[in-house]
Amino acid sequence: MLETEAKYPVTSVLFACTYNAIRSPMAEALLKHFHGHRLFVDSVGVREGDVDPFMVAVMDEIGIDMTRHRPKTFDDLEDTSFDLVVSLSPEAQHRAVELTRTMACDVEYWNTFDPTIVEGSREARLQAYRDVRDGLQAQILKHFPVRGGPTV
Repeated sequence: MLETEAKYPVTSVLFACTYNAIRSPMAEALLKHFHGHRLFVDSVGVREGDVDPFMVAVMDEIGIDMTRHRPKTFDDLEDTSFDLVVSLSPEAQHRAVELTRTMACDVEYWNTFDPTIVEGSREARLQAYRDVRDGLQAQILKHFPVRGGPTV
C-alpha cells in the first residue's frame, strides 16, 4: 500500500481545484500514470469549467492524453469515500474541508499556481502550464513514490 504523510495506507485520492480544468485533472492523470490501478484517483472542481486546451497540450508533451477529460464538480461525485483529498486552490480547500467534516479522511492543501493568469505569447503561457505540470509531478512523486521503478 502507498502511504503519504497520513498515518494509514492511502487507497483512494481526490484532487480538487477551482474548475477541474487544469490543476486537478493534471494531478489525477499524473498519479494514475505513476500508480495505475494501485489507487483509485478522481478529480473535481468547485465550479463547472471547460477543458483547457493548454492543459491538454502540455500533458500530451509527456505522453498523457487528456482529450477525454470532462470537468466535473463536487456535486457530480458519485462516491465520496476517499482516504485523502488534495486541494490545489484556496477555494477547493474550503470545499474539501466542508466535504470531509463527517468523514475519516485527510485533507492536504498543495498551493498550486493558476497558469491562466499568465499573459503574453503562446509559448510564455505554455511554459506556465508546464511549470504547473512539473510542480505537480514533483509533489506526487514525493508523496506517492514509485517503488522499484524510475522516478521521472
